[in-house]
Amino acid sequence: MSVTIELRAFDAGDEGFVEDAWALKERIRRRDGVLKQRRGFFTDAYRRSKVFALVEPGYDDESLVGFASTRRDGYILFLAVAPEYRGEGFGRQLVAAVADEHDSVTCHARATNDDALSFYKHLGFEIERRVGSYYEDSGDAYYLRLGDGGLASKLSRFVPGA
Repeated sequence: MSVTIELRAFDAGDEGFVEDAWALKERIRRRDGVLKQRRGFFTDAYRRSKVFALVEPGYDDESLVGFASTRRDGYILFLAVAPEYRGEGFGRQLVAAVADEHDSVTCHARATNDDALSFYKHLGFEIERRVGSYYEDSGDAYYLRLGDGGLASKLSRFVPGA
């Protein structure tokens, strides 16, 4: 896909793209059956986190391609890339942006979400532990941590030439 995508960062409290992020998350939930949350929980967590957003500029509007919402400790609360942009390295770019600011990058992934687990494993995340009944629907999760090797080696896996 040959489009210009911009990476932007929004500090906690900035509501830029919160509605677009919710819409994208819901589109993925309907399509893939993952990322189910209550709207209030999602928007509250989004507003309290730093958000890295991938945006495609347009003539009249901009469209959100993907985003990562992160806590101050490098924990990824939400990571989503629009289905039509997957396989282009955008998820990797979002994780790289988080890794660039944190010594430790962690997240949870649903134990049955093979696509997410494969993605994280490909980037070098390791399973720390399984958490039973982590999700509101009692689904299990894996707690994942980006593997050791220092920040520079983490980034070199994500960004060619880093």
